[in-house]
Amino acid sequence: MTHPIRLMVNGAPVERRVEPRMTLADFLRESLDLTGTHLGCEHGVCGACTVLVDGRSVRGCLMYAVQADGASVVTVEGLAERCPVMGTAVARGEATLSVLQQAFHEHHALQCGFCTPGLLTTAFALLAETPDPSPDEVRLAISGNLCRCTGYVPIVEAILDAARQLRAGKAG
Repeated sequence: MTHPIRLMVNGAPVERRVEPRMTLADFLRESLDLTGTHLGCEHGVCGACTVLVDGRSVRGCLMYAVQADGASVVTVEGLAERCPVMGTAVARGEATLSVLQQAFHEHHALQCGFCTPGLLTTAFALLAETPDPSPDEVRLAISGNLCRCTGYVPIVEAILDAARQLRAGKAG
């Protein structure tokens, strides 16, 4: 038995029928081909599946797709162009990056990249609520996102740099 859902995903309306036990992360990946939402632990521990639901960071593996009915969902694919909170973007050749994504690039805040989508969506939610976070606030906000490569220092620096740029009204 499937259930109809209607939601906005990265600014576009989506209507589908889903199994009641399909997670939001599986829905995004399998039904919409938005594979930037990564599945790691599938227990809500690693943060790789973090997406924004109505502006709040949510673990996509812990939420059912039917629970997102009527919601606005933003994935890492939608951060630069469609994020209602920080839609400023910087053109870099063919790619368009948000200020936060560009800061991650400039500070080498990603290595293997597996955790990066979840960290970016978590950081977007943080900066939407706290435009001038302290380093401790950044560390607390990302404490639920596991990264095995960077040691977190460049991630914190990137988020703080993006916050400074956004407060200054810069697009990159």
